[in-house]
Amino acid sequence: MKKTYNIEVDCANCANKMELEAKKTDGVKDASVNFMTLKMKVEFEDGADVDSVMNEVLKKCRKVESDCEIYF
Repeated sequence: MKKTYNIEVDCANCANKMELEAKKTDGVKDASVNFMTLKMKVEFEDGADVDSVMNEVLKKCRKVESDCEIYF
């Protein structure tokens, strides 16, 4: 399953770091962050609990940029 989320991130470098952290999250098959459109696309592993995976992604992204937001 693939989903697209609106995000708030302040710089392109942070967006790249957030993408890398999202890709390392259990339950995520692939992820990409587009700083220009402020979108995050996430492809989930089969059977993944989307809400709990995205909560974990958000925690990891906030370690990169404490005030970032992912709307899910």
